[in-house]
Amino acid sequence: MRYYSTNGKAPMATLHEAVVKGLAGDRGLYMPETIKTLPQSFFDNIDKLSFQEIAFTVAQAFFGEDVNEEDLRKIVYDTLSFDCPVARVTENIYSLELFHGPTLAFKDVGARFMARLLQYFIRQEGNEEVNVLVATSGDTGSAVANGFLGVDGIHVYVLYPKGKVSKIQECQFTTLGKNITAVEVDGVFDDCQALVKNAFMDEELNNHMKLTSANSINVARFLPQAFYYFNAYARMKALGKADEMVVCVPSGNFGNITAALFGHRMGLPIKRFIAANNANDIFYNYLQTGKYEPKASRQTIANAMDVGDPSNFARIYDLYKGDHSAVTSIISGATYSDDMIRETMRQCYADNGYILDPHGACGYRALSEQLKAGETGVFCETAHPAKFKDTVDSIIGAEVEIPERLAAFMKGEKQSVEMGKSFAEFKEYLISR
Repeated sequence: MRYYSTNGKAPMATLHEAVVKGLAGDRGLYMPETIKTLPQSFFDNIDKLSFQEIAFTVAQAFFGEDVNEEDLRKIVYDTLSFDCPVARVTENIYSLELFHGPTLAFKDVGARFMARLLQYFIRQEGNEEVNVLVATSGDTGSAVANGFLGVDGIHVYVLYPKGKVSKIQECQFTTLGKNITAVEVDGVFDDCQALVKNAFMDEELNNHMKLTSANSINVARFLPQAFYYFNAYARMKALGKADEMVVCVPSGNFGNITAALFGHRMGLPIKRFIAANNANDIFYNYLQTGKYEPKASRQTIANAMDVGDPSNFARIYDLYKGDHSAVTSIISGATYSDDMIRETMRQCYADNGYILDPHGACGYRALSEQLKAGETGVFCETAHPAKFKDTVDSIIGAEVEIPERLAAFMKGEKQSVEMGKSFAEFKEYLISR
């Protein structure tokens, strides 16, 4: 499979090149040249397949031309050492629980897959070290850091905005050591993302060290996220509730919903999608007006969605050829203030006994407001509520139990490199390494 840039000015790339480079030379995002449609027989029998079997079939459509079958099967099965189940919240709303992985967040799937695929390609190249740069507004950093921890030939730099991720999230990537370096940036997430993008475009830096990204700009990070939408359909079909299925995705950098849209293009019979935003309503406004107008991100209690210029908008725009009406025919939007998120979390717990994290609350509320008669909604519960324990406890008036593996992170000692937001400072630091 060949990959082209959303900006259309970079040479075509192989999967190997797209994964190792992360970002195309013209600053565009890589897109697969073709998106294969899966056979109807797969969907007819999908409810009888395991999550790993489903994911391997989807992975073959994306990566089967470039990775031999047994290696790809091992990558998929190793990645998915945990389930992503659906849980009933109300009669017609279900939660796709994406927090059963090692760091209790949806990004475990993409991060673990990418770590294994990147190592597969590094072994083909020889022993040259690859340096992974990743910007995080919360869960990406912990998922990538833990996915790559101890992987030979790879060093990870996690850039995060100082004071703008939860303490538990911070512990998950600042206490690891080994091949993981946490860089604490005096700015917001968009500053971290800009540093990463500028690093890829700097010729001197790239001549000095091999760089790639583990943000959802990398095809190996975002494409595997399609796996769990197919699994959600399979599990809902087994319940007899998949015929009028609507999927709502809490959205920040838009890699997660983009993966869902790729699944839809492959034949996944989801009726429509809802992109749920917090106060960072750039995509919501695009849906209403047809104008994409990025702006500075705003800090909210759903911090992983605090993105003012979502990178993967370029992929959605490309996927639908810039046709606003085509986008709005399959995706609707929603946007919620912190107070609305708190109200939703409180009410859902009181009514249903189900504890939402602030991101999942946006998805649940959007379905509550937008579902039509006969439809069943599935929203992504993207992280375990315990990752936002202080916030969640104060809102629902109850104690969220901290899972054992999350508590273990909190016992480690913080190790981070403090830095301003200027690229010159970041570049000097990397060259000195």
